Amino acid sequence: MNFEYDVLIIGTGIAGLSAAAGLAEKGLKVAIITREKDPTQTNTVWAQGGIIYAKGSEESLVEDIMKASSGTSSEAAAKLVAYESSSILEDLLIHKANSNFERDESGELLFTKEAAHSTPRILYRGDYTGKDIQITLLNYLRDNFKNVTFFTSHTAIDLLTALHHGVKIQQRYEENKVLGAYVFNQETKAVLKILAKFTVLATGGIGALYLHHTNSEGARGDGHAMAKRAGAVLTDLEFIQFHPTSFYGGATHRRFLVSEAVRGEGGFLINSEGVRFMNKYHTDMELAPRDIVARAIAEEIIETQSDCVYLDITHKDPEWIKNRFPTIYKHCLEHGIDMCKEPIPVVPAAHYTCGGVKTDLKGRTTLKNLYAVGEVACTGLHGANRLASTSLLEGMTFGHFAALDILENVDKEKIYSSSLIKNWVDGTEEVDTALIHQDWLTLKQTMWNYVGLTRSKDRLSRAEAMFNELSDEINRFYKDATLVDSLIGLRNAVEVGQLVLIASRRNTQSIGCFYRKS
Repeated sequence: MNFEYDVLIIGTGIAGLSAAAGLAEKGLKVAIITREKDPTQTNTVWAQGGIIYAKGSEESLVEDIMKASSGTSSEAAAKLVAYESSSILEDLLIHKANSNFERDESGELLFTKEAAHSTPRILYRGDYTGKDIQITLLNYLRDNFKNVTFFTSHTAIDLLTALHHGVKIQQRYEENKVLGAYVFNQETKAVLKILAKFTVLATGGIGALYLHHTNSEGARGDGHAMAKRAGAVLTDLEFIQFHPTSFYGGATHRRFLVSEAVRGEGGFLINSEGVRFMNKYHTDMELAPRDIVARAIAEEIIETQSDCVYLDITHKDPEWIKNRFPTIYKHCLEHGIDMCKEPIPVVPAAHYTCGGVKTDLKGRTTLKNLYAVGEVACTGLHGANRLASTSLLEGMTFGHFAALDILENVDKEKIYSSSLIKNWVDGTEEVDTALIHQDWLTLKQTMWNYVGLTRSKDRLSRAEAMFNELSDEINRFYKDATLVDSLIGLRNAVEVGQLVLIASRRNTQSIGCFYRKS
């Protein structure tokens, strides 16, 4: 089955939806696909803290971004986001999508402060800011634009290029550009050819490659792997940010995030012996950059031979806690912890991918007609470490600029002929889901134990041996297997895990969220 659109967007988080809004408003025919049955299931929806509104503090925001990254961020990217994002936020989120940020009794926006910020500049909605933005943006698109088509339960398999998928040898000599994607319909099992003038990757990060993470399980590197196979440049993949405080408890790999805003509002960390410890590690204590707090927690867990540390905000008024952090309060209560009366057990977890598919400041990758926005992209904004609450801001800002660039060039492009792209050939071997499940566990444990918070030459060598075996098995199996979403994701995850490993071996300098013992 073949479909044709002006723009194909892969992913339904804030970055993809922001791009879609800019394109839909100008009448372009847009397809948005997600592997999830429910398009709200994204990393955006799990973002608790907030989104930066930099109006009036642009210069200091640039300084804070640079400081948090240990001076490794792209200053050009930091300045663009600091000086351009406020007007985009006002127009798209406040006026068009009507996102419900907290306000005081007179209707003025309220702000909170998070770690490594020099001033309160973060808009929020309780402790579910991302969820509110996600839902209001989806509603804005669905209610106003018939030229936007959502494909749910559809998994992108590979980006289309004439070089890799042309039916004639002569097509190999054409300019290498992305023409769309093969897309797997999880319900009908059919593979679609979706042709588009432009393709936008908005697939999120790679947190789900780790045993403990705060992401949706869909954050498995699909966009990274597809871009790499198509020939795009990826960079900075060793810079994986671990959130210091995820809830210790529950049976899933995805750990519930205990927002940095809890520390921003005065919560402090104590070890299992009841001793506050962050003064040993940084002058900013609980508000130190995330990598420092995460490693400090890991050190305390080892020193005290315990399973976790604790985040204590019991000194605050109980009603204030319930109103400020309703989602966290409810989650803790469901797991037997009343955060108004007792500290929250927390451990670090993989949280954010600072690197990704290399782009310029318009979202353009090194492959023609392929854009990447949000966590899948590397604009240089985060460098070696991300400043709190820049993730939603980056996705919105670069989604906007990618749309502007596409609009400038859309009339110059034509949709490629579907007849000149090979049809997908289905495999015939039935998939053993037990094997896929076991391989996923092996991958997650390998990433957590050997390519995690602290890395070393020996750990990376062990990981390399594990990945070589996994890669050989999966690629051999994948070639003849019938498609299922989990197998597509596993293939991508192994490929991206190897890229993180290679980047980690290449970089011997501990900086930002990347830490090597040897």
